[in-house]
Amino acid sequence: MASSRALKFVCLAGCIMFMIASTTEAAIQCNQVVNTLSPCLYYVLGTGVLTQQCCNAIVGLNNSVSTTPDRQDLCRCLKNTASQFSFSSRNVARAAGLPGKCGVDLPYKIDPSTDCNIVK
Repeated sequence: MASSRALKFVCLAGCIMFMIASTTEAAIQCNQVVNTLSPCLYYVLGTGVLTQQCCNAIVGLNNSVSTTPDRQDLCRCLKNTASQFSFSSRNVARAAGLPGKCGVDLPYKIDPSTDCNIVK
């Protein structure tokens, strides 16, 4: 059950992270993104509090995507994972609020229907 919840979280987090920008040259790997965002799982599901580890994960992902193709790849990775699950509007709202709560300013609306091709 925890694995299912972890995958659900990653999907929600994908709605957050697809628009994050920053500075490095690393290629996006979906399994690494899932692992990175795991500290946010219980907060997004509403069964835990927002932790510094979660915010560190979000800031780290923000810092790992420096180019438009990287940001678009991250978006696609997370959206593909997210498409396997359905989430409550409450979970989506909690995930959408994570960047702001962690001090990451995103110039795009967090939404599962965002077109990854328009992410800059």
